[in-house]
Amino acid sequence: MIILCKNCNYIFETEVKFCSQCGQAVVKNVSCTKLKKVATIIGFYVAMLVYMLLVYYVETTFPNNLEAEIIVVIGFSCIVMGFASFDLKPVLQLYNNKAIKFKHIVFAVITPVVTSFVVYFFIGFINSLVAEGASVNYFQEYLYLDYPLFWATFFIALMPAVIEELAFRGVLFNALKEVTTTRLTIIATAFLFAVIHFSIFSFLWIFPFGLLLGFLRSRYNTLWLGMIIHFIHNFIILMIDYYNFYNY
Repeated sequence: MIILCKNCNYIFETEVKFCSQCGQAVVKNVSCTKLKKVATIIGFYVAMLVYMLLVYYVETTFPNNLEAEIIVVIGFSCIVMGFASFDLKPVLQLYNNKAIKFKHIVFAVITPVVTSFVVYFFIGFINSLVAEGASVNYFQEYLYLDYPLFWATFFIALMPAVIEELAFRGVLFNALKEVTTTRLTIIATAFLFAVIHFSIFSFLWIFPFGLLLGFLRSRYNTLWLGMIIHFIHNFIILMIDYYNFYNY
């Protein structure tokens, strides 16, 4: 670690608060700080890619296995919270609700109602064109369990809303904003959020969805609005699948 005294330009190789030469407060070298943030960004994304490959392996090797799904969720949570612990205070500050007003809550509830139906029917249309009508029913994937709606809600709606928002609009957003502009941070986190889902067609809606969530996180400095929108969006799509399964 390089510590630089701005007053007399004396360089320290260990962390100090005051310069022993002139007595002024000293700060970390900016380039050193940025390099650490870049390392965090690269490390985080590599960890996500490796994790997604492991998820694919687990899901193909142990299909319809509750224990495997729980382990996958715990693994993802540990990775995200591990990176969050490197710079915990700014992350914890994102769970404040001081800037949130009633109108923001109304927006966070109404918006996913619109996005979920648009996305559901858009993806259905794309599937009918390129996949000969093939589609995924998220509710149906949990029929092997008792209380399938409960488990589907937990894995499809709740956990992604909590952990993915912490990962992309929390950890990754905080690191990126230290090395680039807010606009590029919003775009980059939305892009990486979309890429990590490994779906070309899903990218068409996940990317703009990520832009919205990133904007809200930047504008109000909180994760709550993003979590609410993310949860309701996924939950409504799940409930449409639930309705379709029992009525068609």
